Amino acid sequence: MDKVVFLDRDGTINEEVHYLYRPEDFKFLPGVPEALKMLTDSGYKLVVVTNQAGVARGYYSEADVVKLHGYVNELLKPYGTGIHGFYYCPHHPEHGKGRYKTVCGCRKPGIGLFEQAEKDFSVDKSASYMIGDKRIDAQAGKNFGVTGVLVGTGYGAKEHAEDRAAGLIKEDGSCPAGGYDAYAETLLDAVRGILGGRI
Repeated sequence: MDKVVFLDRDGTINEEVHYLYRPEDFKFLPGVPEALKMLTDSGYKLVVVTNQAGVARGYYSEADVVKLHGYVNELLKPYGTGIHGFYYCPHHPEHGKGRYKTVCGCRKPGIGLFEQAEKDFSVDKSASYMIGDKRIDAQAGKNFGVTGVLVGTGYGAKEHAEDRAAGLIKEDGSCPAGGYDAYAETLLDAVRGILGGRI
């Protein structure tokens, strides 16, 4: 079976850009290529699962999403790593246009994207993770049955601070009420925690 690390995209892998779709606007967050290489070297499959409501809103096309994802893997080649699978949700239940305006099962925290990935990968849920910068990312992973990790990049630090202020963080760093099993400042920190057996 496959050990899989599911990854959110915007705010987790790359800098948060409002409705990112142009390759020239894409920029890895510090340490991300190195973190992905560490996971690849440790035998993990890397799978991106991302909500792309910009498609639903008509800001860009599905072809633009596919093009950007191809560009991401081109950037990762020199590091000796790459994303094994990209899965995205193009829908929005309220702001979508035409066929994209729908309540779907693939928009996180739904698990439809994970189920799509499961058709291509034999996911060992007990040894797999979901890492993202929003509670809904980690919650989606937990809903699917893998360990959910919130990172402090993107929106994560703000959400984590809100949970801490509300007294929701457990001693081990988890936040069941927030939907995540662990918190790390960055993707690289999360990967070190996973590989070091701390997450």
